[in-house]
Amino acid sequence: MAIKNRKQYRRFKIKMRIRKVVKGTAERPRLSVFRSNKQIYAQLIDDVNGKTLAAASTMSNELKDEKGTKTEMATKVGKLAAQKALAAGINAVVFDRNGYLYHGRVKAIADGAREGGLTL
Repeated sequence: MAIKNRKQYRRFKIKMRIRKVVKGTAERPRLSVFRSNKQIYAQLIDDVNGKTLAAASTMSNELKDEKGTKTEMATKVGKLAAQKALAAGINAVVFDRNGYLYHGRVKAIADGAREGGLTL
């Protein structure tokens, strides 16, 4: 990761502090969130084997034509990630906010995943 300014460096330090504690396994993968200015992404990651088990984003084919605010779309991404996880036989995950504050769109993904049937 190329760290260009203080804001990115601060998030990187927080991310590494979280990553020391939050680890995903095949039974309980890590639900990692990435937030850009326009899109939001969620991945279910098995850290033991280094594999992505499922992924969802606002760019996914299922959500590409959906309309709504960024927070509403984040909730839909959370529900889609939960749907894909349940299809893969995963019921519980550990939530990785990836250095972002648990607020707004990041919280909306977590709430959407809970509504979709995942245990966080």
